[in-house]
Amino acid sequence: MSETPDGAGGLLGAAERRFGRFGRAGYTLVLSAVTLGAVGALGLATNQPYVFPSLGPTVLLFFESPLRRSASALCTVVGHAVAMAAGVGALWAYGLTDTPSVLTQGLTVPRVAAAATAVGLTALVLLAVRCPHPPAGATTLLICLGMLTTGADLLTIGIGVLLVTVVGLALNRLLGVPQAVVPPRDRR
Repeated sequence: MSETPDGAGGLLGAAERRFGRFGRAGYTLVLSAVTLGAVGALGLATNQPYVFPSLGPTVLLFFESPLRRSASALCTVVGHAVAMAAGVGALWAYGLTDTPSVLTQGLTVPRVAAAATAVGLTALVLLAVRCPHPPAGATTLLICLGMLTTGADLLTIGIGVLLVTVVGLALNRLLGVPQAVVPPRDRR
């Protein structure tokens, strides 16, 4: 099977050759829905909220741009892990560990400072280790804005990221799209 201009191949390549950008859009629509539906069903079965906002951009990246470095499984897991650490670190650094979330208290100067610090730190670390994953910026905001802060919340985030990564990677690979587990080495 020949590939798309970005080399995606598989069902994604076939859909894009046949239907152009609408083929890629359809592939992304169906597989994003299947992935989040499967992870959501597991969450319902176990009474755990494994679907949360930053997984939306993660699955979109997996299916609309599966060959990007930032869509690799390693960058996804590392990205969200770094984001979690940066978010928790910002909570501690700005004395917000026992403060109500922005949804309850409203936006405050310390919350803005924590958000700016956490997102900046996440970007710095991920770029330094050559493991970019932009959706991780949403994960760090969920934490440092006080919406997901407990140990149980952080465990749920980690499990949700792992589930989405495994399901997304498996679907792409099953359909002939060579999404990377580990991104290729940089030539720099």
